[in-house]
Amino acid sequence: MTPAHRIKTLTQFIVERQAQYPHAKGALTRLLNDIATAAKIVNREINAAGLVDILGYEGSDNIQGEAQKKLDVYANERFIEALKGGGECCAIASEENEKIISFQNEFSDLGKYVIAIDPLDGSSNIDANVSIGTVFSIYRRRSESGPGVLEDMLQPGVNLVAAGYVIYGSSTMLVYTTGKGVNGFTLDPSVGIFCLSHPDMRFPETANIYSINEGNYIYFPEGIKRYLKYCQEDDPATLRPFTSRYIGSMVADFHRNLIKGGIFMYPGTKKQPSGKLRLLYECNPVAFIAEQAGGKASDGIRRIMEIQPKTLHQRAPFFVGPKAMVEKVEVLLKTYSSEELHIK
Repeated sequence: MTPAHRIKTLTQFIVERQAQYPHAKGALTRLLNDIATAAKIVNREINAAGLVDILGYEGSDNIQGEAQKKLDVYANERFIEALKGGGECCAIASEENEKIISFQNEFSDLGKYVIAIDPLDGSSNIDANVSIGTVFSIYRRRSESGPGVLEDMLQPGVNLVAAGYVIYGSSTMLVYTTGKGVNGFTLDPSVGIFCLSHPDMRFPETANIYSINEGNYIYFPEGIKRYLKYCQEDDPATLRPFTSRYIGSMVADFHRNLIKGGIFMYPGTKKQPSGKLRLLYECNPVAFIAEQAGGKASDGIRRIMEIQPKTLHQRAPFFVGPKAMVEKVEVLLKTYSSEELHIK
C-alpha cells in the first residue's frame, strides 16, 4: 500500500505537469478536471443503477440507430453539463447526438478546445453489471472565436491535445495522456478523489491475449481468419496458443490488454465493411493512448491517427495493441484480404 504522504491526486498531477510548460495557461488542466468531475457523478449513478429506475432502455434511438439505455442518456447529459459549464471548450461531439453541440453562451469566445466523446461505451453490458466506460478526445479548435463549428471537430488524431478513458468496474479508473506518456488514476470512493495508481503505463513486453467478437467469424476478411488460426496454434516459443478474452466494452477490453498485454480487434466485415467503431471518439483516443504506451493502432492498412475524418460519426476498422501483434494482422490482411477490404 502506498504511504499516505506519497499519494498524488489527479489535480496535483495535472498541475505539476502543467508547470513544466511555460506557456500553459491552465485551460487544459481545468478541462480535464471537468471531465473527472462528470465521471464521478456518472460513476455514482452506475453504482446505484440497480437500486433506482435507471437500468433498461430509454425508448429512443441514438444517431447510430442503437436503442439508448437510460444510463446512456444520463451520462451524455452530465458530461455536456460539466463541459459546457466549465467554459474551456466551445463544442462537443457525442455518440448520442447527430450534430455537434455548439455552445452559445458567455463562455463561447473563451473555449479553446473541442471534445469528441462516447459518454458510455459498452452500454449493452449495463444491465448485466459488466464493466463499461467513457472515452474522449480533446482537440484545439480551428476557428478563431465564437461557438465551435463542425470543422473544429474534423481533425485527424495526430492533432490530438489529450485523450483518455474512464473505466467503471471493480474500481473506477481514469487513464489519460497529453502526449507525454500514459497515467492512470483510481477513484477513492471514500473521499471522491482520483489518485495516481498506475504511473507511466505501457504494454508489457510479452503479450498473449487477443480480443475479438469471434461470433462474426464467417463475415471476417480472410486475413483476420488467418490471424485467429495463428493465435490458436501451438508454439510455446511465441506463447501460443494465445488466450481469447472479449468483454464487449471496448474501453474494458483495451484497458485489460494494456495492463496484461494483448490486441483488441474490431475489423470491417462483409456486413459492415467500415467496421463499427467511430473514428473521432473511439478509435482516435484509444490509438493515442496506445501509441504513448508503446503500442500501435491501425485500420489494417494505415495508422489510425493519420486518417482525415470526413464526417462526425465516421467508422473505421480498428486494431490496437502491442506493435508486433498489430503488424502481424496488417501483414496477413495485406497478403490475404486486399480485394476484400473496403477501407475509405
